[in-house]
This record gives sequence, C-alpha cells and structure tokens, in this order.
Amino acid sequence: MNKPKELNWFPSYATHHKIPFGSYVFNEQIERIADSVNLVDRPPFEFLLDNDISGTYLFYNGGINFGDEELNALLDWVNVGNTLMISAVDFEETLLDTLNLETKSVNTVGNFNNEYQVQFVNPRLDHTRSYKFDRPNTFFYFNEIDTLNTSVVSFIDNYRGENKTVVDSLVNIIKQPFGNGEIILSTFPQAFTNYFILNSPNEKYTAGLLSYLDTTKPIYLDKYYKSGKKYYTSPMYLLLNTKSLKWAYYIVLIGVLIYIIFEGKRKQRAIPVVKQLKNQTLEFTRTIANMYYENGKHKDIAHHKVQHFLEHIRNTIYLNTSEINDTFIKNLAARSNNTIEDSQKLFSFIDSLNHKSQINNIELERLNTLIENFKSNNQWKTKN
Repeated sequence: MNKPKELNWFPSYATHHKIPFGSYVFNEQIERIADSVNLVDRPPFEFLLDNDISGTYLFYNGGINFGDEELNALLDWVNVGNTLMISAVDFEETLLDTLNLETKSVNTVGNFNNEYQVQFVNPRLDHTRSYKFDRPNTFFYFNEIDTLNTSVVSFIDNYRGENKTVVDSLVNIIKQPFGNGEIILSTFPQAFTNYFILNSPNEKYTAGLLSYLDTTKPIYLDKYYKSGKKYYTSPMYLLLNTKSLKWAYYIVLIGVLIYIIFEGKRKQRAIPVVKQLKNQTLEFTRTIANMYYENGKHKDIAHHKVQHFLEHIRNTIYLNTSEINDTFIKNLAARSNNTIEDSQKLFSFIDSLNHKSQINNIELERLNTLIENFKSNNQWKTKN
C-alpha cells in the first residue's frame, strides 16, 4: 500500500487521459489557440454523412485503419477544400498508394538507448533545433514520395546529441495538396502526447506542427480512433445499473455467503492437484520464427538475428558494440578465438544486408551460418 503507484505507459492518445501517452495537455492547448474545436466520438464515415462541415479533421493514434469506404469519404471531403491531418505510426496501403508514398522503419542498429530526434524543415520554425524523444518504439519514415506534389515538413532520425541536427534526412511528416484541399501525414503521433509536450522545449515542435493548420476555421478532433477511448468492457456495468438485476445479484451473493458459512464447517475442501507448467518458450519462438520465414520476412529475421548476436558479444565477450571499427574487429577476434579475417568477413556481410531493403533466403541462411560458426569458435573446451 505504501509503494508508489507504477506509471502507466499505455499508448492511449485519449484526450481525457493524463497518463504519459494520453493527450490531455494537447486538448487543453488546442482549445486555447483555435477559434473552434469539436470533439468527434463517432466514425468519420458516419459523421461526415450526417453533417455538412468544413475545416480541418485531425486524427492521431498509434494505429489508424479507415477501410476503403471511410477513406474515400474522407478524401472526397478533402477534395472540396478541407484539410485532413493524420498522425500514426504507419498508414494503410490504400492511402499510401493514393498519395504515391511508401514508408519504411527507421534502422535502429546502434541505437541501444532507443532515443530519437525530430526536426522541422521550414526555416520559420527554427529548422536548426532538434527535439528529443526517448521512449522505446518503432518509427517509420517516408522512403518514397511524389516529389512534384509533396512538401517535406519534418525529419526523424536516431538521436545524435543535444542540439545536433538530423543527418540522414528521414522524412516523417509531409504535406500534399489533394483536389482543392490538402493532406498532412505524420509518422510521429507521440508529438501530441503529454510526455512529449511537457518535456521542454518539445512543446515548440507540437506548436510548429499546428502552425500548418488554419486555426480560424473549425478543427474536428477525432476521439473514435483512440486506443484509450471510453467503452464498457464488463457486463457488470449493465447489471449494476438496473435496479432489479442489481438486487438479484446481491441476493445471490448473500445466498452464496450463507452456503459457505454453514457448509464450510461440515466438509473438508478437496486440495486440487496443480500440474507443473510447461516451459513453452522454445515452441513459441519456433512458431514466431516459422511465421516470419513463411511470410518471406527475411529482412526482419536478419535484423533480429544481428541484434541477438550483438547482445551476445556484449554479454559474453564484454565488448561495446556501439561503434564497429578496425579496433573493435581486432579485439573481438582476439577474445572470441576467431581470426581477424573471419571477423571482418562477418561484419562486412552484416553491413551489406543492412543496406538492402529486401534479402532472400540464401542470404539469410548464409548470415545464420556465419554467426553460428563464429560463436562455435568461442566455445572453449576443457581437456579430460
């Protein structure tokens, strides 16, 4: 009872939540700067069908999947001169194909602290300052855009140090005209959360993002596509809110209590036999690996394989893997009972795979063979 309450890191994005990944602060601030803010707790398709509205429709959540009919309704609404802003970790293929876009996850090799930075392109928004986000996540960027119609708003990259600018220029926010309106897409929905905004000076990044919206026109803030939206998950809510059902429930509880008092004294409760739980970690790992392999996700398997190998080096050979250079190769070869040539060959092959967007099963099998051979040379054997 005296322990501090554990912090809730659930990615809610709900406007009424004050937890780190809620958006209570953003909801308060947008009502201050915008002339009209309307919270919408209905599906966009239904809301647009029943209301003749204009302005900006704002969505942000960890994941948003509209479906074809709903997406077409939103695009038709934008086409007549409105603004649609969507911020999510990734987007559905139909939307990306419509806007001639493709996304890809940010390479996390070397980013052991899971720290990222975002930075604006527009010089009016202090484009030399970067903003830090330090919670583990998978982030995406737009690796292909329609350069004729798309404006770049912001970059994202692994964190490189305080006030150091983005190097790789990975685009995470774009703006594109659509008919008489425009669409803004962002792969960084965390910009609207309490945790990000309250870590100064990150509030300037969120404010800069809102500067792309016309705050003199109505802003419709979605509450329907939220991971932490309010809904009743237990039938007890209906049971206890109906007077007759509530008293029937209480009578059942009283009857059970009386039964326990009188019957519990006369009979010895049987002691159940508890079977030992089976360790199914290996079966689970094989199932997940087979699922990745059968779906052709060789790149993802290779990425996880490399990450586990680097962790093996840190935990068993006690070498820092943050920087792979000649000195590291020499030390690794000396400590692992491998030759320098074999060590260079392995890490050269890993580097070549990191620069490929897709790999085949032959390359994956070769990576596995090189790593296993490398590990096997490190198994020191004792003499009998």
